[in-house]
Amino acid sequence: MAVYWFLSFASHLYSFYQLHLFSKEHEESLHKEVQLEKGFLIWGFRKDPTDFEWSFWSEWAWQSLLWSLIGHAVVSRLSSVYLPQCRKAILTLYGVLAAWWLLGWRGVAVLMLHLSVSLAVAQLHCPALCWGCTLLLLSTLHITSLQEIQRNWFDSEERYYLLLFSIAVCALRCISFSLELCWNPFLVGGPSHPGSSPQFRNIKVFIIQLYHLTAYSFYHPLFYNGPIISYKDFSQKMEQPVWKVSSAWALGRALRVCVWWCLAEIMIHLMYMHAIQNNETYLNILSPWALGGLALAVVQFFYVKYLVLFGAASLLVTLDGARGAAAAPCLILDHICLDFKVCVCVFRYLYIPLGGSHRGPFQKLVSMALAFSFVCFWHGCHDYLQWWALLNWAGVVVENAVALFLSSPPLRHTIVCILSPRMQRRGLAFISAFSTAMLILSNLVFLGGIHVGRVYWKRVFAQGWSTIALPMLGFLYCFAQVGLDLDRKQSRRAPSASSSSSAAS
Repeated sequence: MAVYWFLSFASHLYSFYQLHLFSKEHEESLHKEVQLEKGFLIWGFRKDPTDFEWSFWSEWAWQSLLWSLIGHAVVSRLSSVYLPQCRKAILTLYGVLAAWWLLGWRGVAVLMLHLSVSLAVAQLHCPALCWGCTLLLLSTLHITSLQEIQRNWFDSEERYYLLLFSIAVCALRCISFSLELCWNPFLVGGPSHPGSSPQFRNIKVFIIQLYHLTAYSFYHPLFYNGPIISYKDFSQKMEQPVWKVSSAWALGRALRVCVWWCLAEIMIHLMYMHAIQNNETYLNILSPWALGGLALAVVQFFYVKYLVLFGAASLLVTLDGARGAAAAPCLILDHICLDFKVCVCVFRYLYIPLGGSHRGPFQKLVSMALAFSFVCFWHGCHDYLQWWALLNWAGVVVENAVALFLSSPPLRHTIVCILSPRMQRRGLAFISAFSTAMLILSNLVFLGGIHVGRVYWKRVFAQGWSTIALPMLGFLYCFAQVGLDLDRKQSRRAPSASSSSSAAS
């Protein structure tokens, strides 16, 4: 295990070092192409600004979002002390006003229209219609004439994108609220007084439900970017007494988010991975080690980025009393080896109702195909997203086929009798190395585009199958062994932990 740990860290650091050298060697040409920004975290280094998501949210954080989140924390604390019975209403009002401040009354009106339409369809208590309504509302984001109208509402393109992100995330909350209402009609509103007229009862219940949906959708820490939590979890957590946290705990969590933010900034100061991957010429001239470093850096930066974005939001959610409600960063479908982890809307409201893994292998594959298809559609359904969904689904098919083959009684009995537990683990790590390689390839398509996946497939698996692919699989084998060792230690510390807690960890 010491060798595995050493090779894992050493290969990471050396590949990152080679990518750093390539970045500095071609710094001037990259600067002419993408206008590298003046660095501020590391003296003498420029900064790669070409990751749109990181640059977008970093700019908005310093402009307004950081201050509005601090304001939310203050308002939440004051309301919990002086007006605890009105805390939910106060936070809802604050969330609506904060959205009004950035999106204007037109933006808030569009969001309220989406909420009202979704809630009206949910009154029919038909999950298929709720999903159809959500897909229809999401499709309005791609209507060119409507895009031009909404662009004219704002003085900058960034505010328009903020509206698009808000609508897309709002759609996920609408489907959560609608399906919870379909499954439990008295979840919100409850039975009305029998003496009132049916029309009045229906209107009253609709208004109460719209209020709760607005409170859920406009909850400020999660409003613009998530993470997504189900309405059931949100309502249960917010109705509980506020969980009191110590100042040391809150400061520790805040410092941890700051450390991850610094790590993300250091990565884009030392390695210009996003600027390099946008140019196919650079991808073809990278050395094998730098090529591997680029793949690792792009995927790891995505992970660190969401540790920051979701970590800050989760801290505020926890301070509001919803402890553990937003712990895991899973905005997109995240499939790693045999662990099928999806965002809450896809898993709880699509994968499981379609049968999941409880109705046989074929139904499981159909459920996963629809889940990946929805994630692809939600992100915009571009061609590279279609390839990403197809690659992930194909990986799931292969993994399930291998799992069924290895778990067949005769073969399983033979493996247990012939191979020791250590050899079985080595075999699992060997299989995981191939799975991880395909996962990284699909994520590169998702994060960089089809041209990135094409170049990696050509250079690593077609042309360099003996010189690049085999050493790469060796290092991925070491990564897998480290991961299995961590899982084993974690299971010893918490043998009774639930599967959902393991996924969040």
